Amino acid sequence: MVFLSWGRPSPQQQKACINNSGTFNYEDKYKGATAKSISSLKDDKGLSKDGFLLNNVRVLVGSGVDTFEKGKNALQSWRHFGLNWAFVDPKTPVQQGVKFCVCVKEFLPWVMMPLQVVYVNETNTAKNRVASFGFGSGTLHGHLLAGEERFSVEIDEKNQVWYEILSFSKPNHILSFLGYPYVILRQKYFAHESAKLMQKHINSSKS
Repeated sequence: MVFLSWGRPSPQQQKACINNSGTFNYEDKYKGATAKSISSLKDDKGLSKDGFLLNNVRVLVGSGVDTFEKGKNALQSWRHFGLNWAFVDPKTPVQQGVKFCVCVKEFLPWVMMPLQVVYVNETNTAKNRVASFGFGSGTLHGHLLAGEERFSVEIDEKNQVWYEILSFSKPNHILSFLGYPYVILRQKYFAHESAKLMQKHINSSKS
């Protein structure tokens, strides 16, 4: 089952995709695993044994509390997906349990890939001003991949603000099996372009 559209997917098409997607298509034991650090996931031999590959990008996008808040707002409004060839309905609530579609333009058709928000984490340590906001989404039946992805922003003890993408995935359809090297390249390209979007949004929002 693959959800395709020859034109930019309409809200109705995205809703139909979500309604027909069913449940998570990866193992329950890995649900929420992207809430951990990249080092923890690298140490988890079960992930590689079960065929999952890790993808991680961490980019400095600025400094200060104001920058952190703008980064958080960008994630909550899906600005990190605001590409000509990839988008999520910006009205989608970033809340645990919410299902949504990532719409991606691949050659001629658009592909609609259903996911569900597994968790939303927010921390704020007033003592040293360290804070973070992020959420992880798991793939549902009908997605070309199986796995989970986390988007997050963090302000560290040096007042620097970081944007991070962390995911693990493996093919879940004959198309992704056959074209997995291409899929990996697209994941890395998306991470690069998403980081540029975040930096552009933060810089353009500065007064």
